[in-house]
Amino acid sequence: MDLEKPLPVLEAAYNDALGITADFNLNVLHRMNTELGADINVDAFKHRAFYNEIDRRIEMHLVSSVTQEICVAGTPFHFEAGETIHTENSHKYTPERFDALAHLAGLKLVETWTDPQGWFGVFYLEAASV
Repeated sequence: MDLEKPLPVLEAAYNDALGITADFNLNVLHRMNTELGADINVDAFKHRAFYNEIDRRIEMHLVSSVTQEICVAGTPFHFEAGETIHTENSHKYTPERFDALAHLAGLKLVETWTDPQGWFGVFYLEAASV
């Protein structure tokens, strides 16, 4: 489980200086061109990732840098400059919030292991007795 961590750590991970995450995110457009016969100008989109504090998640978007029309599998789509395609959510949890979520799913937390910084966790769950 990806646990909550300081905002500068999250921003550096999802907006890395080498652009690896941006390339990963933009790859969806390349795949659409290849697999769905789309006609997307990938260079007309830019990667944007930010932390949504209300929903406690990183959101990844592809932002159209120009007003444009694209066609995917024969269907046209219009984008205004600045309009986004929301491509991914990466939710962050505290161990307590994850335990509450597991409980709602009928599971009970048996054991938790985290890295020394408490940024990632492995949670051992069992079905709660009925």
